[in-house]
Amino acid sequence: MDNHRTRRAALAAAIGTLTMAGVAAVIVAAPPSNAATATLGSAAAAKGRVFAAAVANGHVGEAQYINTFDTEFTGLTPENEMKWDTTEPSRGTFNFAAADNLVSHAQSHSMKIRGHTLVWHSQLAPWVNNITSGTDLLAAMRAHITGVATHFAGKIQYWDVVNEAFDGGSRRQSIFQQLIGDSYIEEAFKAARAADPTAKLCYNDYSTDGVNAKSTAILNMVKDFKARGIPIDCVGFQSHLIVGQVPGDYQANLQRFADAGVDVNITELDVRMPTPASQANLQTQADDYRKVVSACLAVTRCTSITVWGVTDKYSWVPNTFPGQGAALLFDENYAKKPAYNSTLTALGGVVTSASPSVSPSVSPSASNSTSPPPVGGCAVTYDMNAWNTGFTTSVTVKNNGSTAINGWTLAFTLPSGQAVTGAWNATIAPSSGAVTARNMSYNGTIAAGGSQNFGFQATHNGNTAKPTAFTLNGSPCSS
Repeated sequence: MDNHRTRRAALAAAIGTLTMAGVAAVIVAAPPSNAATATLGSAAAAKGRVFAAAVANGHVGEAQYINTFDTEFTGLTPENEMKWDTTEPSRGTFNFAAADNLVSHAQSHSMKIRGHTLVWHSQLAPWVNNITSGTDLLAAMRAHITGVATHFAGKIQYWDVVNEAFDGGSRRQSIFQQLIGDSYIEEAFKAARAADPTAKLCYNDYSTDGVNAKSTAILNMVKDFKARGIPIDCVGFQSHLIVGQVPGDYQANLQRFADAGVDVNITELDVRMPTPASQANLQTQADDYRKVVSACLAVTRCTSITVWGVTDKYSWVPNTFPGQGAALLFDENYAKKPAYNSTLTALGGVVTSASPSVSPSVSPSASNSTSPPPVGGCAVTYDMNAWNTGFTTSVTVKNNGSTAINGWTLAFTLPSGQAVTGAWNATIAPSSGAVTARNMSYNGTIAAGGSQNFGFQATHNGNTAKPTAFTLNGSPCSS
């Protein structure tokens, strides 16, 4: 899946249950006592899993992109660089430059690598679509698999050998299906095993996250392959989801594949929503990510989770689904979203106030210091969305002055019975009473006439009153 392809309609249909109380994790001002679980990758490793991201070679030169990836992830899937149109643009002539660069980077950081993908009806080199003979296409397919998988042999943990071969409960009528027939999938797996005996070989598809006709057809294929000795080691569940629609039987579906004797991998996870993203949808998205991660952890043979991209800035979603996006764990400015916190917490990690990455031009120490009080005043907008035992807030701090603020703290008092349980775009301490929200390393500047926004989730005992006074760097603000 990527932003270069034509996408089909909705990917998941079952409605998930929103559990707001489990959405956000606590952000604390002090470093964690166990720094080994302070990132997605390290927390997943402590659970015996890989937490990976799809990476585009064209973005690795962007410092914030690659720093975020290197800090947070322990696995890499090339987004497009191993697909047929790139690796074998003309018959018998292979090009591995872009893929080699990503593989080398992953190896230098001791990351696991997922090969994606050997046989797929989309992003084929034009010459493949000009083949008219089944015998010739089978020979070309075997040669392609041999050339690519042999080149990367010993470097790949999992190969997506065949991608998206089903359309609902039946075989997709791709060129491979039409010219070769049902046998092409097993022939692809046999060729991949011969080319790379050490990699685990996977079938990968979308809209298979719940128990449905498509996932059942794939399960039946897996059982048939296992019974006949066709080499298949895992099934990938893309999990391109819609906010609030994680299937209720997601875990049960993963488990039935594991029971059939294969590993299960979440391979292209994202959760899209209408944009601009609302605070409510961001919170629902956080719960969706938690559900997916928790399901994987509950299935022993679920060994890896891959999100389809590092940042919303480069997500494939907006180009494919106009008006939708905000599908990943880091926003367009690389800020950690509520879904990041819920994911890390679900993995058993410790959420900290540390920025995911810092632009080389920004000094973390400078951004954590504060300016003098704003000259010209400030204003605070405090929006609350409450339910029976908790609430979320969106707080906007505006600088009404004529000079920029570089580093800010906003002090206010939470009414009795309220306690912060999680925050984004700021650190808040202590959790109740007179609290102080401090900027992160990436949002410490408030331009003259500009504003910054942060938010938090909290519990309450029935008192949903709002704070009555705010001070920005010691100066009272209007509200």
